[in-house]
Amino acid sequence: MNIPMEKIVEKKPYFKYLRLNKMPTIWCPGCGIGQAFRATCMALHELGIPNDKVAMVSGIGCSSRTPGYFDGFTLHTTHGRALTAATGLKLYKPELTTIVFSGDGDSLAIGGNHFIHAARRNIDITLVLINNWIYGMTGGQVSPTTPKGSYATTTPYGNYEPNFDIAKMAIAAGATYVARGTAYHANELAKLIADGIKHKGFSLIEVLSPCTVIYGRKNRMSIEEMYFWFKENTIPVKAWEKLPEEKRAGKIPRGLLYHDDSRPEYTEVYWSKVKELSGGEK
Repeated sequence: MNIPMEKIVEKKPYFKYLRLNKMPTIWCPGCGIGQAFRATCMALHELGIPNDKVAMVSGIGCSSRTPGYFDGFTLHTTHGRALTAATGLKLYKPELTTIVFSGDGDSLAIGGNHFIHAARRNIDITLVLINNWIYGMTGGQVSPTTPKGSYATTTPYGNYEPNFDIAKMAIAAGATYVARGTAYHANELAKLIADGIKHKGFSLIEVLSPCTVIYGRKNRMSIEEMYFWFKENTIPVKAWEKLPEEKRAGKIPRGLLYHDDSRPEYTEVYWSKVKELSGGEK
């Protein structure tokens, strides 16, 4: 039975951002990427941003398939280069709301240098970074965020490397909006993404998301266990700040972690200089 699009949108307004003819998605059962994508569409609807005013960019990885399901301007780039392509796009079309969907490997390993410099420039891009602790698409290798002791195809005896704290690295590099949510806390995540889109500058929203088939299988965790792990081990940042140090062990703060409106946004500075040097012409 084919239900008219207008009837679907009437019930779920954020569905207007979806290419329903591309469904179902390629994501595995229980994967949290769909929740992050849904939260992003909900945020765009809440902000009233039309489809043709949004550009979604991705690199390579499970989360990078997201633009294929988005009904707007989309760009699927090479591994680690999503932020580079998004920077060029934003400079040329600063009026577009530019969102990058990327994973922990795509953004922090091969794309790590671009991550640092996008944050340093404070360009008005919203990065929704899916942190599922592993390379889910390319074979289950260890990633820069794989927790110590966790198993991957390249760490069959457990990971012995320290992992990145994405939020701290973003703040140190110069990002002016940094938040963390989870696929379990979906409505909360939509609010964090909406606030990141509204922010004028580089916004990072880290999304803790279960890789149920690869990470879950390697570490003997079911879908339910992975989602409830996020429920039990993440704490709203205001509650986190009140906890004594000894009670923070093993827990992760979620919510808005850092916000700074004082720094200039890169595209505004860039086009101001262009006008200055060209005698007022853009």
